[in-house]
Amino acid sequence: MSDPTGEAKLELKQASKEVKESENVAEKYSALTVSKNSEMNMGELSSAFSAVPTHKPVKKIQFVEDKQEFSRFPTKAGRRSLSRSISQSSTDSYSSAASYTDSSDDETSPRDKTQVNSKGSSDFCVKNIKQAEFGRREIEIAEQDMSALISLRKRAQSEKPLAGAKIVGCTHITAQTAVLIETLVALGAQCRWTACNIYSTQNEVAAALSETGVAVFAWKGESEDDFWWCIDRCVNNEGWQPNMILDDGGDLTHWMYKKYPNVFKKIRGIVEESVTGVHRLYQLSKAGKLCVPAMNVNDSVTKQKFDNLYCCRESILDGLKRTTDVMFGGKQVVVCGYGEVGKGCCAALKALGAIVCITEIDPICALQACMDGFRVVKLNEVIRQVDVIITCTGNKNVVTRDQLDRMKNGSIVCNMGHSNTEIDVASLRTPELTWERVRSQVDHVIWPDGKRVILLAEGRLLNLSCSTVPTFVLSITATTQALALIELYNAPEGRYKQDVYLLPKKMDEYVASLHLATFDAHLTELSDEQAKYLGLNKNGPFKPNYYRY
Repeated sequence: MSDPTGEAKLELKQASKEVKESENVAEKYSALTVSKNSEMNMGELSSAFSAVPTHKPVKKIQFVEDKQEFSRFPTKAGRRSLSRSISQSSTDSYSSAASYTDSSDDETSPRDKTQVNSKGSSDFCVKNIKQAEFGRREIEIAEQDMSALISLRKRAQSEKPLAGAKIVGCTHITAQTAVLIETLVALGAQCRWTACNIYSTQNEVAAALSETGVAVFAWKGESEDDFWWCIDRCVNNEGWQPNMILDDGGDLTHWMYKKYPNVFKKIRGIVEESVTGVHRLYQLSKAGKLCVPAMNVNDSVTKQKFDNLYCCRESILDGLKRTTDVMFGGKQVVVCGYGEVGKGCCAALKALGAIVCITEIDPICALQACMDGFRVVKLNEVIRQVDVIITCTGNKNVVTRDQLDRMKNGSIVCNMGHSNTEIDVASLRTPELTWERVRSQVDHVIWPDGKRVILLAEGRLLNLSCSTVPTFVLSITATTQALALIELYNAPEGRYKQDVYLLPKKMDEYVASLHLATFDAHLTELSDEQAKYLGLNKNGPFKPNYYRY
């Protein structure tokens, strides 16, 4: 029978030995506090952290100066360097619009390069044609979540409903847009394309499209001059005259109307997808200057309810998180505008615990906001307390310089509308204010007293400039655009006059039905008796044009 007392003594002796060994190791680790001017090679580092403790006396590293240690608070220059270093590393894998290859690109303007694709064509201008293979993978990934558009492509490919169509497009150039462009080509169209936003282009996707023969003139980070040069190169091409326009924002339409009026008059149809562009079309129509029929895709149900509402509900958070790493719980947020985009933004922010207020000019939208649990305020009433301002009105000067002057330190200002006119960014480019670029698409505007306001994407569209948007939702919009182009191009003479039209309800319903298979959704069918009772065709349309979804 063993002696418990003896065992206890043995355990105590062993524990004492382990403590001494631990002290030796601790002493050895403490000796590794290296001064700023001291150096250690990898051999010393490896031996220092050896897993087996030794009983040899430890030789301590001698410091040249006792005072040489890291400062707890870095200098102003040091802070700036550290901030820039952290910001750079944190955006390497989160660059805007998923354009992951930007960091390795050179700074040479694409306009100064001579590039040729594998077919020997140089009729394009992109950042780097060598990125085409990577861009192709991006497009293939997008296709997997755009099954309805691919289905439309397969159904109509043999008929070539766009044979003879020469489409010039000005949209965001992303993997999802590339699927649309390649669908138009598969349906018989020739395409030339440019970007509607100087920050949203995925360079590798632009390269992939150029490799297949689509004339693309766009790259991420264009200057204003580059932007208009790219549009002009798309339109003004010897031996090629467009007969259809697909626009997002109205810049392409405006440029052709002003610079090439004879070409503009021969256009067979315009398809416009943004509230800004539609507004400009209605202005032309009202003035009697719109000489071609145009389709207002922005106000189609499939665009309004899905792209504007559901897409923005998800992408607003993505854009803000990637650029600022802000925590929304308890933040005071003002959303300017409670249309479909505003509704989507507010729903997402409220779900994360933000305290959301709305500004509105429309009493109906304002009442909707109240019924949804939001305060409706004037911006001037809360400007000093607000943490984040998001504009989504389609208007101009929604946030003025006077209001920016009164915002508190660290406030975030961004725009979810198409145009960069909503925030008065031009008023911030004055000598007394300092601009500091802290990461991609993030500027700190610094006032003389040290106050900083964080401006995202220089007031341009946040989600497509600083993040990505859900592919599935873009499939809905892209399918709508493709059908609108087919409708306008094939419409018999006289069906559409020189005016702005809404997408036919039957077409909206068809786009929605194509996407239901993704959810394994099964529609109920009306019986003959039910259809007769409601006065409907069994195959639709199921709602009148005045119906509000």
